[in-house]
Amino acid sequence: MSLLRSRSMVSALVLSVVLGGCAGGAEENAAMDGQATSATPAVDAETSKVLRENPLLAEWQGPYGGVPAFDRMEMGQIQQAMEAGMAAELVEIEAIANNPAEPTFENVIVAMQRTGEPLGRAATYYGIWSSNLSSPEFRVIQNELAPKLAAHSTKIIQNEQLYARIKAVYEQREDLDLTPEEQRLLQTTYEQFFLSGADLDAAGKARYAAINEELAQLHTQFSNNLLADEEGWATRFSEAQAEGLPASYLAASKVEGEDGVYEVKNTRSSMDPFLTYADDRALREEVWRKYYNRGNNADEHDNNEIIARILQLRNERIQLLGYDTYADWQLTNRMAKTPAAATELMETVWEKAVERAEEEIADMQKLADAEGAGITIAPWDYRYYMEKVRQDRYELDSDEIKQYLQLEKLREAMFFVASEFFGFGFAPVTDGSIPVFHEDVKVWQVLDKASGDHIGYWYLDPFARAGKRSGAWATSYRSHSTFDGKEYVLASNNSNFVEPPPGEPVLISLDDAETFFHEFGHALHYLSSNVVYPGSNGGVRDYTEFHSQLLERWVLTEEVIDNYLTHVETGEPMPDELVQKIRRAGTFMQGFDTVEFLGSAIMDMRYHTLTGERLANLDVQAFEAAELAALGMPEEIPMRHRSTQFGHIFSSEGYAAGYYGYLWADVLTSDSAEVFEEAPGGYYDKDVAERIVRLLYAPRNSVDPAEAYREFRGRDANSDALLRDRGFAPPEE
Repeated sequence: MSLLRSRSMVSALVLSVVLGGCAGGAEENAAMDGQATSATPAVDAETSKVLRENPLLAEWQGPYGGVPAFDRMEMGQIQQAMEAGMAAELVEIEAIANNPAEPTFENVIVAMQRTGEPLGRAATYYGIWSSNLSSPEFRVIQNELAPKLAAHSTKIIQNEQLYARIKAVYEQREDLDLTPEEQRLLQTTYEQFFLSGADLDAAGKARYAAINEELAQLHTQFSNNLLADEEGWATRFSEAQAEGLPASYLAASKVEGEDGVYEVKNTRSSMDPFLTYADDRALREEVWRKYYNRGNNADEHDNNEIIARILQLRNERIQLLGYDTYADWQLTNRMAKTPAAATELMETVWEKAVERAEEEIADMQKLADAEGAGITIAPWDYRYYMEKVRQDRYELDSDEIKQYLQLEKLREAMFFVASEFFGFGFAPVTDGSIPVFHEDVKVWQVLDKASGDHIGYWYLDPFARAGKRSGAWATSYRSHSTFDGKEYVLASNNSNFVEPPPGEPVLISLDDAETFFHEFGHALHYLSSNVVYPGSNGGVRDYTEFHSQLLERWVLTEEVIDNYLTHVETGEPMPDELVQKIRRAGTFMQGFDTVEFLGSAIMDMRYHTLTGERLANLDVQAFEAAELAALGMPEEIPMRHRSTQFGHIFSSEGYAAGYYGYLWADVLTSDSAEVFEEAPGGYYDKDVAERIVRLLYAPRNSVDPAEAYREFRGRDANSDALLRDRGFAPPEE
């Protein structure tokens, strides 16, 4: 699990989560890839014994290069395994750094691709405990390991002999006979070290290392505080308070062993439908406040001071490197390149989104007044009255739509799309041959439909539970490569659907269905890889969400509707009348959705361009309130992720100064979707599918994404298609 498998390895290891991916956000977790084979390095006797005997370090057994032994992992083994894995990787790195031979691409860059395999295996289990099975006991271990992992990465980055050899190869790059992928890998390797302070003097390196260790602890503390508030702040209600809530929601929310008692968990998947349907306004406010005050309760889990310290440390670190702001440093090798370019896109959309939101609020207020509600629309009313407006204007009932959105049928629909689009087939593994870490997890073998060849395995962990972080995300336990024999992909999707009583189907909202497809898009991106080196499987943050967002477009295609969006009781496909209502309402609530997102994205950029006294004396709540007011944020709409719960940017650095990337990727999504819409076969056009998989999915990060997109589209993307998609007027010529 070489450092070179992810530019943000420190964050990925410390948290072992794929925020990027999405809501998680998602997320690209190449740093967590385990590898199936490894030669035991020449380490000290104690470490050697651990490498031989600790089950979490053992080479994976089973078909096609083996799979993680999730059925045999024990928490008590993880710290020892991680520490031994780090020690082993450092020995491997030292061997490369001190190789007396002249530095070459093979003995430096390729050699680094072979390092860290035991640590990679241990980190796979570490990631499961962190994201899927966390507990107070594990969080103690996590807090102890976080600074050690940061220090480990820093030791590699600051290895002067190693960097000198990388730099020597990089400076010869024009004279080397390298493939395009090898050129890209050399460039990203060199940039990773350079941008992480490898050129600093001794004092600079020491301070850089200390900052990384403190940040690792703070990121972990932020994440654990957020998880504690999600687990500890549920809202109970009675039968008398349940008016308006669908029977399916009540069935899933019933408190076991207590008649007539229900519970709203402090997660989006539980909060969102409650705020949409519950008639009890006071209870809606209570649920809303608990959810949006996560990490902001002036208690032991408060995140305000942590945020201020994180931002101050990040700024101090990039000043060591000579950058003006953290955002300037972070966007150096992103598609946007500069904070100004990212901000320009956000501002292009912001004004139009606020105009639409104000129209939505006026419509809701008018309806509330007509009902004699005697209220002024507040944030806890938004979803409730938007649903009423939806029903009034479009005769569209969200609960009616849910009757056609069964989780199992949607999974089948995803497999159908993957078959048509990528040529993949899926076979369930039901014989227990692939171990899982929880009984909810199911596994499928992924096959090349034409040849029958094995591609990999896909794991699905669908339901919410204590210890599982909120949201939805994708990750990979092993990525594709061929440089040392073929490695097969192990991909995973993770959701937080509310599990229904035994025997009852899981019915989800249209938004959740699109998210389900979205995260599967990340998995398909992993599975379609054709790169040679594992280090080519990473991603450019403001590009990787494009691959998942594009897949959302298939949810309401005719083929999916007719075969998979069938009524839970009658089995009949969603009627055309309902489909047309959904399409007519396609831009409905875009004001809310866009403003909610952009509020977070713009605040992310403003936090990460702070300098001087404003940063040194930062009061997070005052800054958030002042900046949103200056921005013109409607009082009725909170940021999608208020500062104290903004895990994308404060529990790791993966999306820091990069949350705008979802919008950047959505520009690519809207622009490329029009290629399908204009093609003879529509969204199932074989020629377009072949080109987009070959040019934009399979290469992963082995080519520059801007060049790849230009080759596919014939030009750069622009925001016109995005504005059309959202029902906003395109910009004036």
